[in-house]
Amino acid sequence: MKRIKTGISVFDQITGGFAENRTMLITGDAGSGKTIFGLHFAKNCCDNGLKTSYITTEEDAGDLYVQGESLNWDLEGFAEEGLLSFIELAGVRAKVTEAEMSIDIDTIKGNFAKILQNIPEDTEVVVIDSLGSYTAKLTPYEFRNRFDLLIYELKQRNITSLVILDSATSHEFNELALFSVYGAIKLMKRENPYTGRRERVMDIIKMRSTKTPTQFMTYEINSNGIEIVSGAKSNKTI
Repeated sequence: MKRIKTGISVFDQITGGFAENRTMLITGDAGSGKTIFGLHFAKNCCDNGLKTSYITTEEDAGDLYVQGESLNWDLEGFAEEGLLSFIELAGVRAKVTEAEMSIDIDTIKGNFAKILQNIPEDTEVVVIDSLGSYTAKLTPYEFRNRFDLLIYELKQRNITSLVILDSATSHEFNELALFSVYGAIKLMKRENPYTGRRERVMDIIKMRSTKTPTQFMTYEINSNGIEIVSGAKSNKTI
């Protein structure tokens, strides 16, 4: 199966990257770097000429451009070239809430597949950051059905995708989401019992047909984006 590199060098050396036309899931604590991971992947896809859409439900494109600039990533340049599209949905949700418009709540929350109507037809890669804003008041049954439909629609359009879930949504629906995706990564912050220092660690929960580390991988967020610094020797095949 063809793979798409994430741009995170050690991760790509271990896994080969993300499987093409499949969906990966990212979950994690606040401040663990979920958005940076998503931007890192999107930037690398653009570097390789893949038309990429970044769907943001919490931040606007300006904020993400600023994050990119802090890492010396010219995201605006990719947008001008037509390689990168930022699709902002936060403003849409805010306007609906403010005006208390009398429309079906499913058009705003829970209708995951509707999100894809906003992306260009020739999109090859999609990052959704994050799906949590669309899960309010969903039952587990509703979440599973709608998430499965989203994954199906992405695959039908031959799109490689990365879906991000915030910590609250992950706590409620993570086990259900894991059944549908090709692979899942959890980002965490913890205290190192040996050094007593706080650190960020990554756990590859699953990645089908791929050898993955059995232990946590320590990573940093620096001028290169996400960089794995230790813990990538022992492998398992899922």
